[in-house]
Amino acid sequence: MAAQTLVEVVLQNWPAALGIAIVAYLINNRFHHGLNKYPGPFLASLTDWWRFWIVYKRRPEVEHIKLHKKHGDVVRLGPNSLSFADPKAVKTIYGLNKGFTKSDFYPVQQAVASGHRLPSLFSTTSEAFHAQLRRCVNSAFSMSTLIQYEPFVDSTTELFLKQTENLYAKTGDACNFSRWLQFYAFDVIGEMTYSKRHGFLEENRDIDGIIDYVAALFDYAGPIGQIPFLDLLFNKNPVWLLLGKYGLTDGTFPVAKFARDRIQERYPTSPKGSILPSTEPSAESKKPDLLSKFVQAKYDRPEFMNDSLVMTMAVSMAFAGSETTAISLSSVFYYLLKNPRCMEKVYEELDSKAKEGFFGDYENGLVTWSESQNLPYIDACIKEAFRLHPAPGLTLERIVPPQGAEIAGHFVKGGTIVGCSAWVLHRRKEIFGEDVEVYRPERWLVDESKGKDAKDAEEKRIKEMVGTMLHFGSGARTCIGKNISLLEIYKVVPSVLRRFEVQLADPTKEWKIHNAWFVRQLNFNTTFRRRELVKPTSS
Repeated sequence: MAAQTLVEVVLQNWPAALGIAIVAYLINNRFHHGLNKYPGPFLASLTDWWRFWIVYKRRPEVEHIKLHKKHGDVVRLGPNSLSFADPKAVKTIYGLNKGFTKSDFYPVQQAVASGHRLPSLFSTTSEAFHAQLRRCVNSAFSMSTLIQYEPFVDSTTELFLKQTENLYAKTGDACNFSRWLQFYAFDVIGEMTYSKRHGFLEENRDIDGIIDYVAALFDYAGPIGQIPFLDLLFNKNPVWLLLGKYGLTDGTFPVAKFARDRIQERYPTSPKGSILPSTEPSAESKKPDLLSKFVQAKYDRPEFMNDSLVMTMAVSMAFAGSETTAISLSSVFYYLLKNPRCMEKVYEELDSKAKEGFFGDYENGLVTWSESQNLPYIDACIKEAFRLHPAPGLTLERIVPPQGAEIAGHFVKGGTIVGCSAWVLHRRKEIFGEDVEVYRPERWLVDESKGKDAKDAEEKRIKEMVGTMLHFGSGARTCIGKNISLLEIYKVVPSVLRRFEVQLADPTKEWKIHNAWFVRQLNFNTTFRRRELVKPTSS
């Protein structure tokens, strides 16, 4: 009877009851896990909608840098979220066997094919699943193996140089360089994965809207990932996925469709009506591409690897191997163009090496991977671009293990979301120097004119800088496609600059930064003028 009376009172006074419930919820958030002792925006301590709004505005990295400048090494970004700026936190949060797992931010980015979610190495939160899958495919991504794929990169790079000359150098037309580089990155990964390019460079357009779709996906995943439950109402709605499984709707991502078509081309005997393409029976492929490696892993590890995971790896290559690589390439070229002194030194290094007969290709200007490793100034320029404009623009979230953990001198309770932002870490003055906002490649070089002790100190400083870099992640969950990205970047940058003189279409204009989790660049327009390849000087 008393319970019934209480219900009646609540119903009669529901506005007051709702207000009390909301206040109680906000107070609980404010003091959750004792995080109220950490500084940060007051609204952030009450609700994750603050994080949602900051990311939705597309420049969260600017906010994060400001907050750490104001509040110090630990900032509260949400009711259950802390951001660390102390480099010492990196080894704890991302170190091997530390017990930290990825947060629910990552599954929001899972691809969907025929109503199936495709957890990947990047998006899975299960450490056991990640370890198993990584063991299956790890050998395909070692640098020694990737050198076998260098002809794929060369093939697409030759086309890139040819199309750049025909479409831009000969015509004088301005090029949307960031998009052009994305076309290149997508086609390289297509060739490397399936021995077939998507066709972006040939047609100079976004094939099947793949690039726009990927951009829209990250536009969605960035803010929605701050409140992951929202994804279950939208892209991963269980009802929508169920309808997709039975073919009543088609929520298959365009990249997944491309991957599915390539697999079915390679394995045309797939069972009719199968939900995902099958690699049964074995159709031996002589092509030494990544797809062949993934299929081989299925036969080597049949107890774990299946057709769904082959599909997952094929799809994830497009995401991992295009967006971040294109962002990094744009950064390298943009900072060189904005710093003519540095660009001049790059040309001097390339021309000097060319005169020595250092390069093997004096017809197309292609630079091999091994040659690129002996261009120290270009290497420094690339590293400096990675530092100033890392591709990931949010904290790389991890969940503290149940027993809690000591992070950079702070004990944090289990279940708390913690992370570091590359944009914040890469601007630590005690690591990178007082001029952290300046593009200065020389910080990555040892002054050979100095004495041994001074050189040893510089080498130690550079090693510390390398250890602080977070643009490819860190620890066990370091991006598996890191070596692919480096292979592309270190080859195409010197190859382009041997062939062309690149200039900003309007040097007075800055590019526009768009942080949708990965920090894309817009309005980066350039012109190209053909350079005569410098030939070896006769001995």
